[in-house]
This record gives sequence, structure tokens and C-alpha cells, in this order.
Amino acid sequence: MRTQTGLLLAHTIVVQAVTFMLRPASAYRALDLDVPAAWLGVLGASFAVVPLVLAVPSGHAVDRFGERRIVLAGSGLLAAAGACFVLFADSVAGLVVASMVLGTGHLCAVVGQQALVANRTAADRYDAAFGYYTFAASLGQALGPGLIVVFGGDRPIPDTGAIFLGATALTLPLLVAAAFLRPSAHHRQAAGPAAGGLAGLLRQPGLVRALAVSCVVLAAVDITLVYLPALGAERGIAAGSIGVLLGLRAVASMASRLLLGRLVAAVGRRGLLVGTVALSAAGVGLLLPPLPLWAMAVVVTVSGLGLGAGQPLTMSFLAESAPPGLRGRAMSLRLTGNRLGQVVIPSAAGALAAGAGAAGVLACTAAGLAGAAVAATGLHQGPPPDPTPRPEREEPC
Repeated sequence: MRTQTGLLLAHTIVVQAVTFMLRPASAYRALDLDVPAAWLGVLGASFAVVPLVLAVPSGHAVDRFGERRIVLAGSGLLAAAGACFVLFADSVAGLVVASMVLGTGHLCAVVGQQALVANRTAADRYDAAFGYYTFAASLGQALGPGLIVVFGGDRPIPDTGAIFLGATALTLPLLVAAAFLRPSAHHRQAAGPAAGGLAGLLRQPGLVRALAVSCVVLAAVDITLVYLPALGAERGIAAGSIGVLLGLRAVASMASRLLLGRLVAAVGRRGLLVGTVALSAAGVGLLLPPLPLWAMAVVVTVSGLGLGAGQPLTMSFLAESAPPGLRGRAMSLRLTGNRLGQVVIPSAAGALAAGAGAAGVLACTAAGLAGAAVAATGLHQGPPPDPTPRPEREEPC
């Protein structure tokens, strides 16, 4: 089982690293082609449009055909996306098509991975398992931009052709790892007559609340990523200092995910979710008054701890709420809500920023997080962690 865990985490890291190589590289190629700024937005949206439509069907496919097949399909689509960037990136249309293929491959891989974690882990170990999983995803997202420098150099516009080739080469181990993953066999089990498919899934206690909390937390991550630099510009804080603050936030988020199992054992899943989301709300809110840089570093680190724990904890609630045979669809619903939140909430924030500035956007973000913390109090308490050792076959993936 440890081998399977290692394969899944390695696959997760490489999927995110390849995606976070190719997305910025596609923007660099567009700039190299002198693409108008409006088309950059189209290029960015093309990554999310097809996955937004296919998210729930991909979850249904996981529940019907098993996790490995969908993870393998996602890996193949990531390889195809790399090839599309290599062959067709000399035009805007080629970049858009390649980005659509990339987004679809990323979606299939992620839905399959998350369902595999949910289906192969005991309920009282969900938090540790999803903590390790999201830590691996964060690590891959951090490695991806660094690999741009490795393959493309450190020029203002790197050698995108070399980046596309390097990313395509990295997808080959993905196919191998996916082929050796063992499915959970939950796709062979009936979800039960009470489940009632997607409609029944949405009626599961706490599921809609968990989806809403996940959406708000992820949108808050995106908003702070954009508007913390804007706040720095308004207050004359150097870009390098803002970069350090964002780095501290990312490291804090990764630390909270790595220690999630122990934290849940100490305070319980619901208590930890309410506390961490409230902590992130307080952290974002404390950025509103002018602060010295050291105080901002403390506040951003605190908010990073809270924001990092929110995603894996909501995954745990969803996995526990969904019956066996419907967990793929539960994870795909979460991704759909997250994508919608990433489109709608930052867009509304942009409209607000025109009048209220970055501080106004952050104030609304803090209020939204506070509301999410209140909503999280209505989630049912997960099972207490079992202190007795389990056989090796039940280790979390």
C-alpha cells in the first residue's frame, strides 16, 4: 500500500508541475506572438471552460469505470496537450485548443486522484490523507514555475519551445504511474437506492455547506494572490517584499496541510475547519489598516495557515457525506463549485476594486470568510480519530 501511496502522490506532484509549467508558458508564447491583451484573457479562460462543462460527467465516469481509467485518460490528455503546444503554438487558435486539452486532462487527473483518496481511505483518516494529497499538489504547483527557468532560461520571455518539450517529456512518467495505480473497486458497488444519483447526493447532510465553504476559501486564495500586490502598490511596498509575503503564505498553507491529521486529532474536524476559516478571515481583515512589514508577515502567515487547511478539510467532509459509488461525483461537484467561484467572485472583486481599491476587496474577502466559518458550524462532526494502529492495507493514500 505504501507503494500505491507513493505512486499517487508522485503523480499528483507531476500533474500540477506540468500544468503550472504550461499555463505560464502559453502566456509567454502569446506575448511573443504580440497577441492583444484581450486575447490573453481568452487564453486564460480556455483552460477552465471545457472542464467546467465536463466536471460532473468526469465524476460520473470515475464512479462508473473506476479511478485508474480516468487518471490514465487525464494523463494521456496532458501528454496530448504538451504535443499540441509543441506543434500548434505558433497561432492564437493553437494555443487556445492546447489550453482546452490541458484543462480537460488536468480535470480528469485531479477528479480521479481525489476519488481514489476518498475511496481507499478509512473515514477517520480522511484528514491526514487529504492533507498529504493537497500538500503534494501545492508542492507541484510550486515546482512548476521553477521548471520554466530550468527548461526555458531566465530571460524576460523564456524559450517556450523548450518548455513545451520539457513538459511533454514529464508526462511520460505520468502515464507509467497511472498504469500502475490500483483502482479502489468502489465503481463495482451500487451506491444504494437512497443515494438517488446527483440529486440525492446534493441532499446528503452538510454536502452543500461543504461545497460553499470550499468555494469561498479557494476564491479567497485567488483574491489575496492578486490583491495583496495591489495593496502593496497602493501603499508603496516594494514588489520583492510582497513576493516574500506571498511565499510565507504558501509555506504556511503547506505546513498546515502536512500536519492536518494531528491537528484534527487534537480539536476535531469541524472545530478545526471553523477555527482555520475564522483565522484566515481575521488574518485578511488585519491587513486593512497600515502595518509595518514584520506585522504584515505575521498576519499573512496566520491567514496562510487557515487558508491551507480549508481545502483538504472540505474534501474530508465531502468524502464522508457521499456514499460509496458517488464519491467521484462529489469531488467533481466540488471542482465545479470552485471553478465557478474562481470566475464569479474575483470578477465581482474587480468591479468592487474600481471604487473601493484593494483594501475594499480584502475587507469583503474577510467578510466572506467569516460567513464561511459560520456556515461550517452547521457541518456534522466527523468520526473521532482511532488511536489504535491499523493494518498496513488501510493506510491512507
